[in-house]
Amino acid sequence: MRLPTAILEGKKLPRMIFSIQPLISQGHEEIYPLMKKAYEMGAWCFDLPSANHLESFKELKHFTTDETLIGLCHLEVETGASFLGKPLHQFESKVVSTIRKDLLPSHLTRNILPPSSSSEVFTQKEIDRIAFDPLRFEKAFSSLDPKESPFLLVGEKYGDWLLALGRIDLLHEMMSRVREKGFIPIFSGQWGTFVLPKAKPLDVAAFAIPINKKWSLFDLQRASDLIKKFDKPVISLNPLADGTLLKESKGAFSFLFDELKIYVVITKITSEGEAKEIVEVLKKFPSLIPPRKT
Repeated sequence: MRLPTAILEGKKLPRMIFSIQPLISQGHEEIYPLMKKAYEMGAWCFDLPSANHLESFKELKHFTTDETLIGLCHLEVETGASFLGKPLHQFESKVVSTIRKDLLPSHLTRNILPPSSSSEVFTQKEIDRIAFDPLRFEKAFSSLDPKESPFLLVGEKYGDWLLALGRIDLLHEMMSRVREKGFIPIFSGQWGTFVLPKAKPLDVAAFAIPINKKWSLFDLQRASDLIKKFDKPVISLNPLADGTLLKESKGAFSFLFDELKIYVVITKITSEGEAKEIVEVLKKFPSLIPPRKT
């Protein structure tokens, strides 16, 4: 079964992308065989969140000589942010304390942030001094090839945090650099109802957020209403909640594709059996009605 496609900025993506997450370990020896099995089932694009995933993808591409195979690499935005000349992640406890104390949206619970070992918070002047570090940022994805991974998932937790700090200007800089290097950015966030309105001005191809009922940060009704009105492509991350909703996958995919008009779904698979089960469910959506957002 060849998976149905969507078009983002003139390039094809399958509407279902597998994220290979073996239960035993995340080593190349476990990732590659499952990636190969998924390819044989019709997958031609894979989520590549780690170096081991990228190594497995390169081996698969070499083995198959399939030039249509593409990956979806990740780029963490903290690699492009610094404070007083030092990487921002060295001040993570202070960042967390600042967001928890003054900036956390009222509709999100306080336990969504990691614990902080610091009671210090950034002043507004210090927040304004957080700077873009182009050299360190570009080094973080200098080994990636836009032919192998035309799209980059850019964001992770610091994407949300920079938005909370009011520094969307840094994200604008990063997306611009990603495009200059020949990649198409997709903004990846964790706090769905917070990220979409805040990040909407970014020059990206799509917005990737978790959409599942088990996600602790997720207000399903609020996010559903927001997504239905959102006029840019949305990608669903981890819709089966780490496999706990696998038996409900038909209903989950129907909700995502038919009701919310989600553009693409990135779903975790831990075994060949899970991959087969998902592919069988997808056969029940032969047309996968093209999304309304372009």
